Amino acid sequence: MLRRALAADVRGFAPKTTPAARPAEIIRDIAAGRRCVVFRTSPPPQLTENDCPLTDRELAVLRAARTGASIAEIAGGVHLAPGTVRNHLSAAMSKLGAPTRHAAAHRAWEQGWI
Repeated sequence: MLRRALAADVRGFAPKTTPAARPAEIIRDIAAGRRCVVFRTSPPPQLTENDCPLTDRELAVLRAARTGASIAEIAGGVHLAPGTVRNHLSAAMSKLGAPTRHAAAHRAWEQGWI
């Protein structure tokens, strides 16, 4: 159901168990033109397995890059060497046709992959 909703360009989705303070933040994100999908845990694999061209590691570094973290901060957060992080970011940027890591992270987020 969620996959169909995302394909239909639904901009926000949250379960009934979402904490009371979170809906206002979700509405602000949607009003700013961003997509906001809230999960109780991590996204279900069926949302990422078929259409996503990225590996799990590429998704992990893009998820960290989305926060604006530096290469060193990303490397520490995902327990990889900075050079390995750069390689994963470069591969993800290439696969997504994105000019920067931030653009790649944003594209992956828009697709619901991170």
